[in-house]
Amino acid sequence: QVQLVESGGGLVQTGGSLRLSCGVSGSIFSISAMGWYRQAPGKRRESVAGITSGGLTNYIDSVKGRFTISRDNAKNTVYLQMNSLKPEDTAVYYCYLQRDAIYYWGKGTLVTVSS
Repeated sequence: QVQLVESGGGLVQTGGSLRLSCGVSGSIFSISAMGWYRQAPGKRRESVAGITSGGLTNYIDSVKGRFTISRDNAKNTVYLQMNSLKPEDTAVYYCYLQRDAIYYWGKGTLVTVSS
């Protein structure tokens, strides 16, 4: 059974930083792609960042240069370091694990950026 638990969300002012963490139970973490999606109120869920099992990363344009995704295979954890936060980054952030075309999801953590 694969379970994902996010943490690190909260309220921050514009320009501030947060680090999201996603801990994964199960034995397939190191061979799986990981990433983060977000969903803002009234908007569709969008992919924010991803990282392959080999460490290759990708980002949506709006967060490039501000967000950094990383993973620690020894801890079965993926991180999203978010700097220079903007009000438009406000959303529920969901961690996912992808293996063999199957996606596993966390329940999400709320990030609120005040102006």
